Amino acid sequence: MSAAVANGRLALMLTELRLPTIKQLATELCGQADREGWPGARLLEALFEHEIAQREVRRIARQRADSQLPPDKLLSSFDFAAVPSVSKAQVSAMAQAPTWLGQGANLLLFGPPGAGKTHLVAGLGHALVDVGYRVLFTRTGELVQRLQAARRDLRLPQELAKLDRFDLMILD
Repeated sequence: MSAAVANGRLALMLTELRLPTIKQLATELCGQADREGWPGARLLEALFEHEIAQREVRRIARQRADSQLPPDKLLSSFDFAAVPSVSKAQVSAMAQAPTWLGQGANLLLFGPPGAGKTHLVAGLGHALVDVGYRVLFTRTGELVQRLQAARRDLRLPQELAKLDRFDLMILD
C-alpha cells in the first residue's frame, strides 16, 4: 500500500473517530518519530497529549461562548484601587478555590451605578470558566422573560433543566 493511500485512510479514520488535532499533526509527528526512532508508545503519547490539550482549549472556548459573559470584563482589568471596599485577595481566593459554589452560596453585590459590580462578577465568571466551571451571565429581566416564555409554551421543565446545567448563574 502506498504512503499516500495509507495517509488518506488514516485521515478518514481520524475524522470518523473525531480526533481533529491528531489528524492535523499526525503526518508531522509520524515523520519526526521516524527520523528520531521513537517507540510506538511515545508517538501515541505525543499525539494524544496534543489531542487532549486542544480538547481542553475548545471546551473552555465553548463554555465561554455559552456563558454570555461580556468579553472585555476580566479580573485582570478590574481596578480594585477604585473600589477599596472590595478585597482583591478575597475575590482572587473565590476565583481560585471556588468551594463556595459547591456549598450553594450566593454572592450579592450592591452599590451605585458605575461602581464596577458587573465588571467584578463578570471577571469572576471568566476566572471560573478558566478552571472548568459552567457559568451563565444574564440580565435578570431577560431571565424572567425567558422563563415566562417557556411557561407559556409549556416547556418550563426543559428550560429549567437547561439552566440547571450551569454551576453558576450571574444575574445582572
